[in-house]
Amino acid sequence: MARRPTVPPTETPKAPRRAGRPTSAKPPRPRAAKAAATPDPEPVAEARPDPQPDPQPEPETGPDAAAFGAEQREMLETLSLNLAKAAMTAQTAIAEAALSQADRPAALSPDPFNVGPAMTSVMSSLAARPDRLFSAQADLFNRYMDLWAATARRAAGEDVPAAPIGDKRFKDPAWSENPMFDIMRQSYLVTADWMNGLVASVDDVDPRTKRRAEFFTRLLTDAFSPSNFLASNPVALKALAETNGESLVKGMQNFAADMERGRGKLKIRQADDGGFEVGVNVATAPGQVVWRDDLFELLQYDAATETQHAIPLLIFPPWINKFYILDLQPANSMIRWLSAQGFTVFVCSWVNPDTDKAGYGFDDYLEKGVYRAVEKVLEQTGSDHVNTVGYCIGGTLMGAALAHMAARGDDRISATTFFAAQHDFAEAGDLLLFTDEHWLAEIEQQMDAAGGVLPGAAMADTFNALRANDLIWSFFVSNYLMGKAPPAFDLLFWNADQTRMPKALHMDYLRSMYGRNALTGGDFTIGGVTVDLSKVTIPLYFQASREDHIAPMNSVYRSARAFSGADVTLTLAGSGHIAGVVNAPVANKYQHWTNPALPATLAEWQADAEEHPGSWWNHWAAWLRDKSGPRVPARDPKTGPLAPLEPAPGSYVKVKS
Repeated sequence: MARRPTVPPTETPKAPRRAGRPTSAKPPRPRAAKAAATPDPEPVAEARPDPQPDPQPEPETGPDAAAFGAEQREMLETLSLNLAKAAMTAQTAIAEAALSQADRPAALSPDPFNVGPAMTSVMSSLAARPDRLFSAQADLFNRYMDLWAATARRAAGEDVPAAPIGDKRFKDPAWSENPMFDIMRQSYLVTADWMNGLVASVDDVDPRTKRRAEFFTRLLTDAFSPSNFLASNPVALKALAETNGESLVKGMQNFAADMERGRGKLKIRQADDGGFEVGVNVATAPGQVVWRDDLFELLQYDAATETQHAIPLLIFPPWINKFYILDLQPANSMIRWLSAQGFTVFVCSWVNPDTDKAGYGFDDYLEKGVYRAVEKVLEQTGSDHVNTVGYCIGGTLMGAALAHMAARGDDRISATTFFAAQHDFAEAGDLLLFTDEHWLAEIEQQMDAAGGVLPGAAMADTFNALRANDLIWSFFVSNYLMGKAPPAFDLLFWNADQTRMPKALHMDYLRSMYGRNALTGGDFTIGGVTVDLSKVTIPLYFQASREDHIAPMNSVYRSARAFSGADVTLTLAGSGHIAGVVNAPVANKYQHWTNPALPATLAEWQADAEEHPGSWWNHWAAWLRDKSGPRVPARDPKTGPLAPLEPAPGSYVKVKS
């Protein structure tokens, strides 16, 4: 190969500088001898090596570094694959839900709760009071200024005390330790509190209209909590990072399974369905089914003492739920506890009605339910009298039955207890919002589509909406954003085990009780009699719960006073609609208040009430013993006049909706 003439040093072109690399005045590394004798035919500028930077410590290239790099790549690949898998799972579930809903009729109204007119009334009221609106806006601005000032001081290194965390949605330390999530949390709470307060400040609109606006404003602000979104929930993001996206994959699998369970509608699972089985590890109190017809099974429980009180006790639970809330586990079973106190316990286990019961109404539940159960208990025990318990809507029916019996001169019931039961619905809480005619028309359409019964899920959705943060969003976050399996919790298992309701009965209940407050207004007819609660003269025991959102304590108190002709004892328990009732003494939880008087208002009653620690059951049992007659030899449900049909808890309670 011909040798190229040597270029004089003064004419040697400089090598071009590569972007981002430092230049160096040091000479290039010497080439091998052969390369020096026969330079490449390429231009010298391209043949010379790039100028080298100052020597730097060589990166570690041993086996540990290689393994670390490979591990990082594998984690990123796993995370990417899991995110893609989660997205595909969610998209598939949503697409299948859309297809399953495509052939279903559209909702009767795009606004079944009639929220639009309620919000219009509230906003119109605010617009008519610009001074109030200006004051509210100034208040919001001041709150944000305080928040921004505290955040700025904290960012500058000043020791600023963290805002207290009173909301359990934000109890994880990450919400306050991380400045970004802390200001996100506080901004949300400021805005939500301001919005709810603004609506509550309106005082010149119809009270029910205002309450509807307040309720749905609260639902809206609850829904927009940063805890409900993956990108703004530090706990969910931490789980995502720690599991390389596996938590989100599991969450979307839970989401898809719930969409499938709901047949195209999201049906959030609140408890481990496989963790409990009725008759196996819940509803296990020993006893027998001693009567069965098409409306109920009558359960008689085994004696736990050698003698029992002569007058038996018959419990009417709500037909909205199943009776075993009173027999979840041995430690908290009211049924077992009552048996241990020497009472002969019977329970009416209502049928889970199907379309053949669509026409059943209050008359049927009175004649074929209450009266027939009373008759069979007296036949089984040989007693002339029975004491009864009515829980929730079962108590509403029981109160109407007592007034019907008083009108007929029927004295077979000696005394009655009401658990969280309403008869005066003037202050029945947020459930009043679900009795607007727009919503009732929607409910009727649902029942007609289901063949004349209200599906159990429909009532569950209503109750869940009353406590959305506890019964909807907490599970949304846990099940879907965190990818956790629902807990094995007996109470939540029971809560999800809903029942259907006959159309005639349910619509009459909503319109007569919530709509017209007919039972205390002298406008309710049952069994051919327009009943009057003041005619009831037997002893009554009312239990209310301080935090009850279904039967508010003030509503129960008004109901107790509606029985003006009776000797009424009222006890107020701590906690809510379930835990306030089902609170075994052994747990030593909560507290209760007693007051032998029954003044005009609950506030007056509370002012003079005496507080006691723990359960109210012992107070009730003392009252009940006094109304239950002398002791007699214990009764065996297997040897009574009514032949046992099968062991408790029977068959009706096992029917799924």
